[in-house]
Amino acid sequence: MLEGVLPASRDFARAIVMPNLVPPVVTTRDAAAYRARILAALPEGQRFEPLMTLYLTEATDPEDVAAAHRDGLITAVKLYPAGATTNSESGVRDLARAMPVLERMAGAGITLCIHGEVTDPGVDIFDREAVFIERVLEPLRRRLPELRVVLEHVTTAEGVAFILGAEANLAGTLTVHHLILNRNHMLVGGIRPHYYCLPVVKREHHRLALRAAAISGDPRFFLGTDSAPHVDAAKETACGCAGVFSAPVALSCLAHVFEEEGALARLEAFASLHGPAWYGLPANAETITLERSDVPVARPACAETGAGAVTVFDPGFPLHWRVT
Repeated sequence: MLEGVLPASRDFARAIVMPNLVPPVVTTRDAAAYRARILAALPEGQRFEPLMTLYLTEATDPEDVAAAHRDGLITAVKLYPAGATTNSESGVRDLARAMPVLERMAGAGITLCIHGEVTDPGVDIFDREAVFIERVLEPLRRRLPELRVVLEHVTTAEGVAFILGAEANLAGTLTVHHLILNRNHMLVGGIRPHYYCLPVVKREHHRLALRAAAISGDPRFFLGTDSAPHVDAAKETACGCAGVFSAPVALSCLAHVFEEEGALARLEAFASLHGPAWYGLPANAETITLERSDVPVARPACAETGAGAVTVFDPGFPLHWRVT
């Protein structure tokens, strides 16, 4: 799978790499090994820098995290509430048990990336992000205001509002597909498994709030594609897995969204500048060029991998932008 989809990231010079593998990337040694596998799988001539993360567990060693960050091996630590998303079974069930790690991270300036959903079975799946903010994130922010937090793949108006109301140390990433889809796209007229992701797509007013945040120019919002490849056999089944594979068309779709909103002048900052600034990284010296064609450009239907075919995100409209 890695060898099959890595070429699809050719438009991106670097990315925050998620650690929810099986088994998860929980230690410095795990992260070093995963980084080596990524670099070994790179096609000749492709330049890509994997920014590694560690998977937070209740048994994570604070010293190991601090050493990995100090040595430049990791860029962040990822919090998955146990059971919230793909391969999150090893995630955190009781945040208090992970507090020694979080306190050490706060002191060292290490970013915590969060999949922000509760897993309480009494909470409707469309409300899980908003409830997480109320029950978990807001208390955590009060306890550790100096902890740098990225609420990843924000999907609700409540998430946008919470970030806008923060005085410091809080940012949010937005995916391409959440800027394009609402839950009608996934469910009306038949269920579309390749639109199913976690956090799940929400109502239209949430999508519009995400768009407004993306085009606002606010440096606290930046691109996080959450591009997640799963073979079609695992998606098109009685219990399909969550994930949208958007990497091959991400920038084309994003240019469409910003053009539609009359905000093309802010696309570069959202996609290429705000994220590095948040993580204290220099902006890339190299550039890419997007070109608009009056005739729709070809969109790959799938990526063929050694693990099987992976369907590429279909935004539901013709694409007129391409990376030249």
